[in-house]
Amino acid sequence: MSVVPSLYTQRMLEAVASARLAVKHGDVPVAAFVLDASGTPIGEGRNERELRQDPTAHAEILALRAAAEALGDWHLTGTTLVVTLEPCAMCAGAIILARIPVVVFGAWDEKAGAVGSVYDLLRDRRLPHRVEVFAGVEEAACAELLLDFFEERR
Repeated sequence: MSVVPSLYTQRMLEAVASARLAVKHGDVPVAAFVLDASGTPIGEGRNERELRQDPTAHAEILALRAAAEALGDWHLTGTTLVVTLEPCAMCAGAIILARIPVVVFGAWDEKAGAVGSVYDLLRDRRLPHRVEVFAGVEEAACAELLLDFFEERR
């Protein structure tokens, strides 16, 4: 297993803080950053499905869109995606299509995760692009945020 660079840990904690903002409009607290090669965020997103009434408004999708706009290119080679929750199949597909080489995530999603829990799309050898994955980065902080959110709704 690869050693997690400290920059990823720092950015994950920033993503946890950003994810808390999603709760204000009733969305599941998930946030994502796309980092350039130097580790600087060039795209940010947090879940906005409830806010936008858009089923595709996942944190990862919004971060990818912001990064592509910032770069003026949908090819996000040389970037890293940091997200507080394991990406779903839709987001994993977008990550592959955007050619992102590295994904860092916090909490595992045992119900819909597509980066090792239910599926492992990012490392599927049948696909033309595979991604290096750092899983469980600041997992406790990311999971606690989600557990608290769903506990309040019960």
